Amino acid sequence: MAEAHQAVAFQFTVTPDGVDFRLSREALKHVYLSGINSWKKRLIRIKGACFCPQNGILRGVYPGSPTSWLVVIMATVGSSFCNVDISLGLVSCIQRCLPQGCGPYQTPQTRALLSMAIFSTGVWVTGIFFFRQTLKLLLCYHGWMFEMHGKTSNLTRIWAMCIRLLSSRHPMLYSFQTSLPKLPVPRVSATIQRYLESVRPLLDDEEYYRMELLAKEFQDKTAPRLQKYLVLKSWWASNYVSDWWEEYIYLRGRSPLMVNSNYYVMDLVLIKNTDVQAARLGNIIHAMIMYRRKLDREEIKPVMALGIVPMCSYQMERMFNTTRIPGKDTDVLQHLSDSRHVAVYHKGRFFKLWLYEGARLLKPQDLEMQFQRILDDPSPPQPGEEKLAALTAGGRVEWAQARQAFFSSGKNKAALEAIERAAFFVALDEESYSYDPEDEASLSLYGKALLHGNCYNRWFDKSFTLISFKNGQLGLNAEHAWADAPIIGHLWEFVLGTDSFHLGYTETGHCLGKPNPALAPPTRLQWDIPKQCQAVIESSYQVAKALADDVELYCFQFLPFGKGLIKKCRTSPDAFVQIALQLAHFRDRGKFCLTYEASMTRMFREGRTETVRSCTSESTAFVQAMMEGSHTKADLRDLFQKAAKKHQNMYRLAMTGAGIDRHLFCLYLVSKYLGVSSPFLAEVLSEPWRLSTSQIPQSQIRMFDPEQHPNHLGAGGGFGPVADDGYGVSYMIAGENTIFFHISSKFSSSETNAQRFGNHIRKALLDIADLFQVPKAYS
Repeated sequence: MAEAHQAVAFQFTVTPDGVDFRLSREALKHVYLSGINSWKKRLIRIKGACFCPQNGILRGVYPGSPTSWLVVIMATVGSSFCNVDISLGLVSCIQRCLPQGCGPYQTPQTRALLSMAIFSTGVWVTGIFFFRQTLKLLLCYHGWMFEMHGKTSNLTRIWAMCIRLLSSRHPMLYSFQTSLPKLPVPRVSATIQRYLESVRPLLDDEEYYRMELLAKEFQDKTAPRLQKYLVLKSWWASNYVSDWWEEYIYLRGRSPLMVNSNYYVMDLVLIKNTDVQAARLGNIIHAMIMYRRKLDREEIKPVMALGIVPMCSYQMERMFNTTRIPGKDTDVLQHLSDSRHVAVYHKGRFFKLWLYEGARLLKPQDLEMQFQRILDDPSPPQPGEEKLAALTAGGRVEWAQARQAFFSSGKNKAALEAIERAAFFVALDEESYSYDPEDEASLSLYGKALLHGNCYNRWFDKSFTLISFKNGQLGLNAEHAWADAPIIGHLWEFVLGTDSFHLGYTETGHCLGKPNPALAPPTRLQWDIPKQCQAVIESSYQVAKALADDVELYCFQFLPFGKGLIKKCRTSPDAFVQIALQLAHFRDRGKFCLTYEASMTRMFREGRTETVRSCTSESTAFVQAMMEGSHTKADLRDLFQKAAKKHQNMYRLAMTGAGIDRHLFCLYLVSKYLGVSSPFLAEVLSEPWRLSTSQIPQSQIRMFDPEQHPNHLGAGGGFGPVADDGYGVSYMIAGENTIFFHISSKFSSSETNAQRFGNHIRKALLDIADLFQVPKAYS
């Protein structure tokens, strides 16, 4: 997704300090620090469990439980009464080791019971450790992913049965974290082979031969040394990729977050619960804090593939109370354990709105009243306040310098802390946006408003900004460093489902119930922004405005068909769309390009994403055959199926830790730490992704039956273009009968046009469907 923008041609400087045995102190230091950070995260989780000790204990002993502990004790005590020593003498040994004297050990019966309890606890803990390790070994099996749909092997059936036996029926959010396997480090030879295969359709024979020579030289001379550090890191740290990916791809990026990194998420677009802006906010924010409460208590069920394979939940920890703090060389993510307020922006003013009255969470009708008070507040902005948030939309270095110079003391520091320590940020817009199926441009305008707004009415550093339009329509703008899109999608599904099916509205569109008028109104944040700071704010605004004005966004709903008919073509919906994108791009540009599709690696501990290189020899062969126009439908179908099968296999390899780009990225980092020059890695890491794509997940939580409520559809979301002369494409296969697309490009490029590319996508989808004789009603 947006990470592709930062992954191109990033550079940093490290001065290696070599020691004996061809080791680098700099490389070892960073491997060591990765492990230390992994253990710090574990300690933070243990500390967090202290605030909810019951959940901490239940998570800590999973898949065991207090009930199973009592069963083991009762079995030990029961066998003793039957004169059967199942401990093989260990209970007697423990009894002899107990201190003599008065107190709780004064009677033989008490000493015997205590000894049996200690023995039983030891057996129980050993059993938990054994079950966890067995579960971890079982989760290393990924053969089920490569089996054809409907043709499950006996091995996979046995594996699934064992997984179910070792998993509790009621796991908590983080129950499986210690049982998840670590992301494996692929063999260098396998990665290079897959890389060369991926670039073959993009290079002529001479260029490919040159790349082969570079790759062979790297594999034989440089890679073995670099690989050793990655293997060492994989043993020591929780994940050999994720911390470096977060730091170097996100936090060290110095370009503006707006458009380049942040992404947006849309509201339900085919139905409307209320037109009252404050009422919609009341319900939505109440639902968000309910979700946060469930998150803190670990009451959210972990996402499971096939219903049995757990996904890593680590990214959810920083969803709330998180802000990206700018720095001169690198940013940092500030995450707080709790926050009892939100920061609100309306008509150039900033407010602090408390979410609690004492220990009680405000009800939706109370929140509606508080937001209405902000909307009705006639006070003007203070000098420099209106465009203040443009600092978060401009360059990171300029923002870091301004923050240090003008916001490190006094009322400015206090006001800034109120924003940065908020649970999240809320933007109340005066404009109205929504999707009108009769007006195609409406969806694109809605997306543009969410992607960048007017460049100063979003706080782009917050984990997410909740955006509220005057007509009650909502959306999100999310910062990317702390987590990937499926995580914010999980929250959004819960919130929209709770709003529609659990909270509800009155007939006039207001929140249910009567508010408490005695609540103190939201507080205006006070600023003292000098002229020098106002000049910096204006400069950042001009940078952000130029960036925003250059973005062309074209969003549309594809109505002829969706997932239902694609499945009748006996291929995966994602492969179908990706091959259609290749055909559309060739028609648009007359050539193929390096294509980025984001996949997840959350089956591994602290896994994030991997790249699927969607432009393959098989897909290009299909596209070329389509362009020639001389092939029969049967031949084209055969070529399409080969391309789809190849794509599905690459996607599965990426998900199971056998991708290409994250491994090469980490090898490149180690080469920099060691001061080793690699022409092969330098070229690989500088290749532009002119087509960056991402499928938007849906139905992670089953809040309602989509068949009974087919109009409860979100339109997904999107992101800015990755390359100056390329396209960014996100799509959501929204149910059986429709697909939403979000296409971005830059007006400044004479080679791209988002709407033109969107029309090519439409035609490509219909042309491929026609190969499978899709009924005329759908075309």
